[in-house]
This record gives sequence, structure tokens and C-alpha cells, in this order.
Amino acid sequence: MQLIGSLIFTVFLFLWTFCYAIFFVTACLFLPFRRRFVLARVWSIVLLWALKWSCRLDYRIEGTENLPAGNHIALWKHSSSWETIAMTLVFPRQVWVLKRELLWIPVVGWGIRQLHAIAIDRKSGHSAVAQVIEQGKQRLAEGDWIIVFPEGTRMPPGQTRRYGASGALLAIETGRLIVPVAHNAGAYWPRRGLLKKPGTVRVVIGPAVAASGRDVREINQEAQDWIEATVRRLQPPETGVIHRSLNRQ
Repeated sequence: MQLIGSLIFTVFLFLWTFCYAIFFVTACLFLPFRRRFVLARVWSIVLLWALKWSCRLDYRIEGTENLPAGNHIALWKHSSSWETIAMTLVFPRQVWVLKRELLWIPVVGWGIRQLHAIAIDRKSGHSAVAQVIEQGKQRLAEGDWIIVFPEGTRMPPGQTRRYGASGALLAIETGRLIVPVAHNAGAYWPRRGLLKKPGTVRVVIGPAVAASGRDVREINQEAQDWIEATVRRLQPPETGVIHRSLNRQ
């Protein structure tokens, strides 16, 4: 039954996203950005409800008291597709740093453009970092949170890699805070495979990390240490996950 439910959800995910994107792109012709983000949340709410109904996979948010006033930069653990759906409901109005290839998806990519995403070429190195800093300053000035996946790609449970510098550099140059976010979604919705496991995804918002006057590597180390330690603590015992660090420097 779990496999059937997972199949039903996957079909619904693609159909709902494509159909809603058509409506969303059309609506954006008449809406300011703050109203567009409300519509993006509707997309997320419907999908998370469908996930709970079809796969018995729910979620819980912890640590909301750690959200500082104002808008800052959030570093999210990236281990699943789940967090790309749920993050609109965890933080206030936000823009995402994502790979530019997502903009090439018909209709869906048009919708992503309407949400002022910072789309980068991950292979371009320093120019991608400069793009995040330049556009990130603009988005922060407009009152948006910046959401970054510092590992750059989805990592299997128990694995990590060196965090990218763009989020920390943006925080240093703007005097904003880094807010780390850990979760265990990868244990329930793996980065590959159809099956979604039943349970409750736990999302934990960590204490803000000050960036002003500090070294990028020091900031990333503090954020990564907290995120990875929290992810290990959140892993369901039946997974038997062994933590490994990749390309850690």
C-alpha cells in the first residue's frame, strides 16, 4: 500500500505542479511579488496535504523561537525534494538560490522566474558567487529572506560535503545573520526512488550565527557543525545511518 500511495502522490505532484504553474504564471501578470509568494505557499500546502493523505508522511517544525526579527540568510540541509516544497511554509517571504537549469523547465520555469529566484550556473565558480551576492543584496533590501542549500546538491542521509561560500559571504557583506536549518526528510523521501516512507519529518531551526567581521570558513564551519550534528540526532533509529563527510576541508 505504501508503494501505491507513493505512486499516487508522484503522479499528483507532477500534474498539480504543471497545472498550478499555468495558473500561477497567468496570475503573476496582475500581482505584486508579496502576493505571488502567497500563491506559492498554496502550492506547498496542497502538496504537503496530499503527501500526508497518500503516504502518511507528516511534518513538524521546531525552533521557531530562533527566527530573528527582520530578513536574513537561511542555510538548509539538502537531502530530499521534500524541503523544496516545505520551505515556503517555514520561513517568511523568501527567494531561493537554485541551479539555472530549473528555469528551462517548460511553464514551471516561468513560474520560478516570477518568484525572483537567484538562478546560478553551478559550474561557473566565482561568477556564481558574485551573482548570489549582487542579487542577494537586492532581495534582502526588498525585505526577502535568502534560502541557500550550501552543499549545492541533495546529499544522502549520513553524508555531507564542504559548504559553499556564497551564503556566508552575503551575510558578511550585508551584516545579516545566518540561520541554519536541519531536518530528516531524506530518511523518509530519498533523493532517488519512488517510495516515500510513513512518519513525521522534523525540521529544526537553529540559533542564528553572526557573520559580521568573521572569516567565511569559520562561519560555514559553525553552521555545518550544528546542522550535521542535528541531522544525526534526528535520524530515525531504524535507518542505521553512518555519517560521512565528503570533500571536507
